[in-house]
Amino acid sequence: MVNSSLVPTDRPFNPWERVVALIEEAGHLLNLDDGMVRRIVAPERSLEVAVPVRLDSGEVQVFTGWRIQHDTSRGPGKGGIRFHPSVNHDEIAALAADMSIKTAVVNIPYGGAKGGVRVDPTALSRGELERLTRRYAFAIAPTIGPDRDIPAPDINTDAQVMSWIMDTVSMLHGHATFGVVTGKPLAIGGTLGHAGATSLGVTICALSLLKNLDRPIDDARVIIQGYGKVGAPLVEFLTRRGLKVVGVADVKGAIHAPGGIDPTQLAEHVGSTGTVAGCPGTDAVDLADFFALPTDIAIPAALGGVLTAEVATSMTAPIVIEAANGPTTGEGAAVFQDKGTIVVPDVLANAGGVVASYFEWAQDLQGMMWEPELFQRRLEKTMHNAFDHVWQRHLAWGVELRDAALAVGVERIAEATELRGLFP
Repeated sequence: MVNSSLVPTDRPFNPWERVVALIEEAGHLLNLDDGMVRRIVAPERSLEVAVPVRLDSGEVQVFTGWRIQHDTSRGPGKGGIRFHPSVNHDEIAALAADMSIKTAVVNIPYGGAKGGVRVDPTALSRGELERLTRRYAFAIAPTIGPDRDIPAPDINTDAQVMSWIMDTVSMLHGHATFGVVTGKPLAIGGTLGHAGATSLGVTICALSLLKNLDRPIDDARVIIQGYGKVGAPLVEFLTRRGLKVVGVADVKGAIHAPGGIDPTQLAEHVGSTGTVAGCPGTDAVDLADFFALPTDIAIPAALGGVLTAEVATSMTAPIVIEAANGPTTGEGAAVFQDKGTIVVPDVLANAGGVVASYFEWAQDLQGMMWEPELFQRRLEKTMHNAFDHVWQRHLAWGVELRDAALAVGVERIAEATELRGLFP
């Protein structure tokens, strides 16, 4: 156990250092040799590109973008593209490594990749956003493709952005390449069921964990940080399954209702105001105190690095389910371990999205749309199998769920790497 009072909190969070430490710990648990661990840690390809964009004013502004392919030993790279002012190389590299592990944990034939542009998309017009997207797509086009690396939406990107990327790559190739990205609209190779898939995966993990812990599902209290593509559907999914969402936060405010928040009322309020703050029937909560609310399950579903040692110390929830990518810092994880908090890690909890992307990609390659019932049945089966496998390893190895999930992913990557050998 780590004494949380001795954990430093003033060191800036570096997501790449965090993921490297986790992979090395998994390698130690699996008794992998140092050479294999070094091969798994090192990204295969890291591309940094300049993204010049002519703004509506006529001025040309140059943004910086990245596409990093971490590991393709098990299949093509897979990972989202984010547009955000905080994007940097270490963040993208860490997220690419997370994707390598995540796709291995749910046992789909992908590796890991990630991309992004350092930009505030809210400051751009629609035309500027399209020009930015197409120029970035042009810059990374030589490294992506249905059999090489398949991007998807992430923070501040959506189906429209994916459409622009797909069209740009198609123009370069001279023919439609629907399988180059996932998360597309139905009209150009998207799939029924993709929307809300990450949230469904988080819900399955929550229900599976409560069942394995022999804890009641009905009226179990949940708080969710983030009300976007993952957090918004989560409120409805969890409520529908019998849990009680008592707190929700977004960048503009946080709300609390001990008796539960009505998903429909909240959605209507956000639709008209743009924020969860002020939702009728709820009390306002200071954002700094949100994770200290009394609850049974806390779900970070926004940006990474939010569960610091200070936040982890103040939390009352005995269970954390990481819907966001990399929400817990190393210091925060040490506090959770010290407190006995059970954490379902991001590489398992939010993997529903990449499973859905895999299904869309498979349909694009087949040229055949699946029925929604088939899509959901296969998604739920994949997530249940992944959770059960990690849970059994957690029990067999006597380690925390995060360590078990990381080890499962690293073990599968190591197996593929060993079988393929080292060229030349």
